Amino acid sequence: MPRALITGITGQDGGYLTELLQAKGYEVVGLVRPASKAAAPPAVATVQGDLADADSLRAAVLDTAPDELYHLAAPTFVPASWKDPAGTLGLVAGATATLLQAAREVEGGVRVLVASSGEIFGAAKVSPQNEQTPMRPRSPYGVAKLAAYGLVDTLRHKHAMHASSAIAYNHESPRRPERFLPRKVAKAAASIKLGLQDEVQLGDLDAVRDWCHARDVVRGYWLMLQQDEPGDYILAGGVGRSVRELVDAAFGCIGLDPADHVRVDRKLVRRAERTPPVGDTTRARERLGWEPETSFEAMIEEMVQADLAALSAPAR
Repeated sequence: MPRALITGITGQDGGYLTELLQAKGYEVVGLVRPASKAAAPPAVATVQGDLADADSLRAAVLDTAPDELYHLAAPTFVPASWKDPAGTLGLVAGATATLLQAAREVEGGVRVLVASSGEIFGAAKVSPQNEQTPMRPRSPYGVAKLAAYGLVDTLRHKHAMHASSAIAYNHESPRRPERFLPRKVAKAAASIKLGLQDEVQLGDLDAVRDWCHARDVVRGYWLMLQQDEPGDYILAGGVGRSVRELVDAAFGCIGLDPADHVRVDRKLVRRAERTPPVGDTTRARERLGWEPETSFEAMIEEMVQADLAALSAPAR
């Protein structure tokens, strides 16, 4: 039975990855913060550790001695990184360095997957972006993720590690926190359908993102560690869609006209990107045999239906 250690196991990706690995017969161990109130998925052993505590991270890896290490934990809300750039860099790049070094010390070797982000491309001059596109991050979060990406590449070549970076673009699900736009829209559509609110205020409806389902992305994580050779791969939907298309899909699946309920708040409108952040998944398709299995429309409907069910449930 192979053993996998997952950081960020209580998050969206951690939950879906746990389910995938358990279905494949893995023993799954999750890293959880000592003060965390979030519960790990069922049938998962846990070890304590904190991204800000290098000793705890090193001990978690050495005590677990996993066959595969999936490093998913990191601050994930990009705007928040502007409030603490130094802290973001430490939690992202510093923790990655510690985990990679610890993995080197495990007898027999550990295959390592580090979750990166399309934010490393930032103000890219081309769209879609591929693995060779020059990286020009435009947020502290993007800079931190690029530093971690560089560490994976450097240590992989220096020490012949099986370490890979998954450059994941926006990926969503009913488990996504409500501060992220697709979940905000899905919950608002469900609330309006149930008469719990009348409208929702959003920013630029013409802003473009590349959205896919988190379930598909974590399948890509696993496939990357099954390859004979490590490598970096973009995991994305491969299609740029506007916020307006997101809104239309969410309201359309429950028979509502978004024009009656969606209002633009100019304070929420950010400066438009020079080029749309869209991922070219050619390498993942050709080398991993990976592609998204859940359509954009099906993903949004799943989110809206989940919020309808949750909001309709009797209060406890």
